[in-house]
Amino acid sequence: MDGRDGRRRGFAARAASYELTEESPVYVISVAAQLSGLHPQTLRQYDRLGLVSPDRTPGRGRRYSARDIELLREVQRLSQDEGINLAGIKRIIELEQQVSALKARVSELSSAVEGAAVAMQQREAQVHASYRRDLVPYDDVHQSGALVVWRPRPRE
Repeated sequence: MDGRDGRRRGFAARAASYELTEESPVYVISVAAQLSGLHPQTLRQYDRLGLVSPDRTPGRGRRYSARDIELLREVQRLSQDEGINLAGIKRIIELEQQVSALKARVSELSSAVEGAAVAMQQREAQVHASYRRDLVPYDDVHQSGALVVWRPRPRE
């Protein structure tokens, strides 16, 4: 095995571990413009306004993800079909992102509550298992007006 084989395997391992998701910034501005049906200058304007903020390369070039492309299409739809101005669209996007974040937080808290409930049930089961079995439970029968006098046994 020479140095090239080792480098190839290292590259293959890195390439195999890199997975494209809809968040992966892969599209340059010209491709993103084509996919969204908008002019590249419009994409730059949307970036300046904070409507769609793509990732940046070290050379400051824009890289759009599939999610960014969806968002560009939604901005276009809201603007053209619904007649909403860009400030309104920006507010809608902010609110949708806030709702998504809150849903994620609710899900996180629900999981924490479920985990706490399971832990509480386990602890409750431990407590019940630790009860002394030689004790007899006391059932309060009907209350009566009888007087009970206790007299200690005389010592012998």
